[in-house]
Formats: sequence, C-alpha cells, structure tokens
Amino acid sequence: MNKKSGILTIGQFAAMHGINKKTLMWYDEIGLFKPAAINSENGYRCYTYHQSPVLETILLLRELDVSVPEIQDFMKNRSAENMKTLLEERITDLDRQITHLQAVRTSLCTHRQNMDTLLTMNLSEISVIEKKERCLITVDVNNDTSFEEEVELITAETEKYHLGRLHEASYGSMISVSSLQNGNYDDYSRLFIEMPFLAYEPGLHQPPCGKYLRAFHKGNWNEIPKRYMEIFDYAEKQGLTLHGFSYEMGINENVIDRIEDYIVQIEIPIAE
Repeated sequence: MNKKSGILTIGQFAAMHGINKKTLMWYDEIGLFKPAAINSENGYRCYTYHQSPVLETILLLRELDVSVPEIQDFMKNRSAENMKTLLEERITDLDRQITHLQAVRTSLCTHRQNMDTLLTMNLSEISVIEKKERCLITVDVNNDTSFEEEVELITAETEKYHLGRLHEASYGSMISVSSLQNGNYDDYSRLFIEMPFLAYEPGLHQPPCGKYLRAFHKGNWNEIPKRYMEIFDYAEKQGLTLHGFSYEMGINENVIDRIEDYIVQIEIPIAE
C-alpha cells in the first residue's frame, strides 16, 4: 500500500475483503467493478480504500445469490429505494429457505427417532405417550377409493400446500375408534400428511394433544385386527377410554425390502 497516495494493489485490496484477486479481475472484465486506476508503468490495477463499501455491497448481493446481471442493473441505478427493494426480496427468499431447512431438519429428526425406535423397540409393548398439538392435512377415502385415486388426492394436497419433496412430510392413514370397536378393521376414512411447522387454518385436522396409546404391528396386514384387539384389551384392563381416530404410520419403509418386515406405528388418543 502506498501510504502517501492511499492506493492499494489488487492483491492488498483482495486480501482486505477476503476474496481472490482473480475475482476482482473478473469484475473488471465484465464492467461490474472497475479499479480506481491502472498503473501506467506496469499496467497493474490499483484500488482505494473508499471503494470498499461498493465492493462489499457487491459481495453481499453475491452472497445472497443475486445474479451478476441483476447486480449490474442495480449498480447502474444505485439508490436507497432500489437497495431496500432488493434486500426485501432477498429477505423473503431467505425466510423461505430457512423454513424449508427447518422442515427438512424436523423430518430428519423424525426419521432418526424412528430408527432409534426400531433399534430399541419391543414390538409386543403397548405404552402411553404424550403428543403435542399438531395439524394434519387429510384427504377423505373409503373402501372404494383405488390406489391410483389415493395417489392423485395426496399429490393434489402436496401441491396445494407447496410441499416440495415427499421426505419433507410424514404420511399415514386414519381409522375411527368406533369402526375398530365395531370390528370394521378396513373402514379407513382418511389419509393424512404431517408437515413440520404447519399452522392451523380451516380445513386442517387437529388431533387432540395429550395422552395416546402407542403400539406397533409388524408383518402381514391381515393380522392387524389381532393387534387392535390386544390394544383395546389393554385399554380396558387399564381403565382407559380411547376416542377419535387411530393414526397409523409406517416407520421403516426406507430400510426394508420385504413387506413382511413392514412396521406400522399405531397411536390412539386417550380420553382425559
């Protein structure tokens, strides 16, 4: 750095801003950020300290994934109003990304919990657990609803609520306790999608928070009525009243190859 003139070499200026000097050369070539002067003796690019705020603005926008053409347009029309608009757009994008990442993290934690359950579970055990308040997207089905129709219904709902990928949510089925008590073990009435951070709005289903009976069933689906009989027998012996819906969800689809190894988690609300 030439202290008398306040001029910095391209290497000094790049180092001061934590970037490679090739970046400054590229910015110069595309007309995005020009040096303050060119050394007449050696042709080297020179910069001044007072150019730092402009470069930092460019670096900030690049860090926010603003395209080079967008930055070029902005630099030609720099103003507080344009800067405010550009930053507001990027803040909205960041908020959307943060929400997405939080949803992915919650989904990963759920999968990790499922794997922990698989490694430590006692399939014959029936337990009482606590469930927090949550919201579910549901679609109505019946015995006449084909698998293709179910896929179409689920797809429509995922698009409606802007669900990007299937792994960002949990899926399951619902059957009413009254149907189970009447021996109608195939009387499934809804499919559900549980998305992390889904806020309540009209049309969503809110399962009751509080105590639930939790049990598991492994293997042939035709044997699930036997498991429900064991659940209701356990509830009667414990003096527990079950109500609402039974929420069924597979917890090991991503680590099995045979349907015989499929494990269904069953959770049923307990009346207070």
